[in-house]
Amino acid sequence: MATDKRVFTLRLKDENFVKIKYIAEKNKRSIAMQIEYLIEQHIEQFEKDKGIIRTEE
Repeated sequence: MATDKRVFTLRLKDENFVKIKYIAEKNKRSIAMQIEYLIEQHIEQFEKDKGIIRTEE
């Protein structure tokens, strides 16, 4: 399946991994999708507080 998402390695403390896994299971998401969701929420809040981040595509 083709995707436009970048692949990269993420290193987490064991405790954080277990907690994210727990949250992902409660939200019926994969761990990767839960992490992406959390990042999107953080970006949204950051831009609300500090302004839009301009990106070049």
